[in-house]
Amino acid sequence: MTEPSGPGEPEAPGTPTVRLTVAQALVRFLAAQHTERDGVRHRLIAGMWGVFGHGNVAGIGQALVDHADVMPYHQGRNEQAMVHAAVGYARQRGRLSAQAVTTSIGPGATNLVTGAALATINRLPVLLLPGDYFASHVADPLLQQLEHPSAADVSVNDTLRPVSRWFDRITRPEALIPSALNAMRVLTDPVETGAVTLALPQDVQAEAHDWPAEFFADRVWRVRRPAPDPDELAGAAAAIRRAARPLIVAGGGVRHSAAEEALKALVGATGIPVAVTQAGKGVLRHDHPADVGGIGHTGTAVADDLARTADLVVGVGTRFTDFTTASGTLFQNPDVRFVNLNITAFDAHKLAAATLVCDARAGLAALAEGLAGHRVAAAYEAEYRGGKERWERVVEAAYRADDDSAAPSQAQLLGALDAVVDDTDVVINAAGSLPGDLHRLWRARSSRQYHVEYGYSCMGYEIPAAIGVQQAAPDVPVWALVGDGTYLMMPTEIVTAVQEELPIKVVLIQNHGYASIGGLSESVGAERFGTAYRRRTPDGSFSGPPLPVDLAANAASLGMDVLRAGTVAQLRAALRTARAADRPTCVYVETDPSDAPAAEAWWDVPVAEVAGRPAAAEARERYVREAARRRRPL
Repeated sequence: MTEPSGPGEPEAPGTPTVRLTVAQALVRFLAAQHTERDGVRHRLIAGMWGVFGHGNVAGIGQALVDHADVMPYHQGRNEQAMVHAAVGYARQRGRLSAQAVTTSIGPGATNLVTGAALATINRLPVLLLPGDYFASHVADPLLQQLEHPSAADVSVNDTLRPVSRWFDRITRPEALIPSALNAMRVLTDPVETGAVTLALPQDVQAEAHDWPAEFFADRVWRVRRPAPDPDELAGAAAAIRRAARPLIVAGGGVRHSAAEEALKALVGATGIPVAVTQAGKGVLRHDHPADVGGIGHTGTAVADDLARTADLVVGVGTRFTDFTTASGTLFQNPDVRFVNLNITAFDAHKLAAATLVCDARAGLAALAEGLAGHRVAAAYEAEYRGGKERWERVVEAAYRADDDSAAPSQAQLLGALDAVVDDTDVVINAAGSLPGDLHRLWRARSSRQYHVEYGYSCMGYEIPAAIGVQQAAPDVPVWALVGDGTYLMMPTEIVTAVQEELPIKVVLIQNHGYASIGGLSESVGAERFGTAYRRRTPDGSFSGPPLPVDLAANAASLGMDVLRAGTVAQLRAALRTARAADRPTCVYVETDPSDAPAAEAWWDVPVAEVAGRPAAAEARERYVREAARRRRPL
């Protein structure tokens, strides 16, 4: 049925049309988009985050008022945080459902850049809708407009181009249709997905147009599962059969493909051990016999020892970052070869690997069939299972607190949380020393439980991401683990959690500075310079008493219930109380600086080749020794 056109605007003959502004049309279009995988349908754009200003209030803002019945709106406090919340939502929903983010022009738009980079690096879908200058240029220069002396079509939104998987500026109403369709194509493509940006000039947002009614019809984007090439599959299976010491490195692609059961079936039949990246941790339960834990710089002793002697490494859905490969020093067997199963050819070709370009679940199932009857040697299984048992004793020792009246270490905090959660809880972290401790020590019960963003390792991610995860899984306990440095980057969305009545749990760890970077600084000869939150002393250093800052009081002032824990016993009680809480709750704890288990592998952070202080000179000597072990597969 054709909806009436506005005064003086006749309908196009023969084609049903709907007269709406560009912003209204976009919101209505987004509400009708769906994904489907394995026969299950999901709404693609489940809601829209927004902070309003002159670049979007009269366009997208008015459209959301008009279409409140079909597009939920969420009010954020910081534009970067809104992207983090949307990313958390998309990850929890397996990339099958996402959220949009609308901002004004100027600083509101540029605040999106960090979040967009995080989304694209982690291959997670988010739709960004920043306001832009007037396409007509009738009012140039606008408030907050960047004027470029030689290019009138440049705006600050162009900073989003390198961090977006699709970017367009909608300068005419009719341009919205092909661009919106391309945006949905990229968001739903498991190879291409990431941040998608449609920059919306504010005059165009408000411009009316006669839209084809079919533009607003329900549309389903099917998420494909490409099967492996038969020749590549045969080559991969043959390589595994020949290998005496194969090792699977499982990454986030296993989770995104929902391939956990296929991986479990493959390793159950073949006995091949599985080490996991930060993004892959949890794809096998921690107590599965073949799970040997994290790999690389933050990995377990058993996983890294296996990696050093492996003659075949099978990557499944991993990007093989420097933390995974220990900056190219981990895989030391001179005869090691690689097979990479990845839906993205760009990643499959890394480390000069034989490729298996396909969906993770489809590829693992096909490999299991191709490896029927094959199993690794019993001695190899016994070796890695023995190593797994030894590492579990390391975890137990790190978690154990012999004095309940003492302040907990960070590892003991994780042990206390481990005792409180069950398979349903989600634990979120991104930066500081916690990702290393979690990767080495956390006992992941499920693939959704372990949510560590380590592609961009962005300070400030955890609290807004917890909000997105809680929106995606309302009945699940969601924990954001943050240090004081991360908390100070972005506590603003606590107010959003209060407003949305989301019972997230924030564990706020006070250690008076950037503890992780402090340790790194010391190891590279920079002597912890600029990493402590302490008063400046007469010699100019920051080595005085801790700053008189009360972050617990700050969290309470933003609307959270706050539980202070000074001892191990108090921490355990506070965590139990927080888990049962039905509103946003913060557990605040000062930790003892006792060290967790040390890194099992190197990480390349270049050290000054020439320096006047002994610490840097000694660090350089260590650096040269480690760098000499680097190998580049060919």
